[in-house]
Amino acid sequence: MSIRVLIADDQALVRGGFRAILDAEPDIEVVAEAGDGAEVLELAARHRLDVALMDIRMPRLDGIEATRRLLADPRDPPTRVLVLTTFDLDEYVYEALRAGASGFLLKDVLPEHLAPAVRVVAAGQALLAPSVTRRLIEEFARRPVPGRQSSASLQELTPRELDVLRLLARGMSNAEIAEQLIVGESTVKTHVAHVLAKLDLRDRIHAVVFAYESGLVQPGSG
Repeated sequence: MSIRVLIADDQALVRGGFRAILDAEPDIEVVAEAGDGAEVLELAARHRLDVALMDIRMPRLDGIEATRRLLADPRDPPTRVLVLTTFDLDEYVYEALRAGASGFLLKDVLPEHLAPAVRVVAAGQALLAPSVTRRLIEEFARRPVPGRQSSASLQELTPRELDVLRLLARGMSNAEIAEQLIVGESTVKTHVAHVLAKLDLRDRIHAVVFAYESGLVQPGSG
């Protein structure tokens, strides 16, 4: 089945460029385009969407609030949001991740990288390199966050799962965590899956956000 994509950006030229790239892929179908966040929600009500490519700065309703509202609507399968931004450390990117986005792409992404990014997000994986994850979260976790995550849920995790979550928040890959804990990489994958399930988190990016916002990990900690 094709991956059904919505492209949201207030610039028609940007939408057209992304559509041209994605329409050339046999397994991806662009089913709608939106010029603002309000239109995203209107179109999402009419189409089954797998991935929404979401610009942040749009009129009427910005991409952050559109992401929050879109993902608050229970869907099966859920729509994944891939945020488009001009700057890799834009604070709005962090807010979009907190709203539930599965990752972000710079608008100057190479054309050959766009379709693979859509496939990664459609498969339920997060799209952020570990090093970028750490830079992004540490930068904005320093700021007061309304509605701080409760640390009570951490009690659901075993000591080893807490270790894994701490290392995730430091930006480590599964292979690096395995080396640090002297276990197999498959064991780490199992622990990560348990952490996500117990904390009811969408992916490892949101596990990192949770680790900082719950106070388990402090910004700048090694």
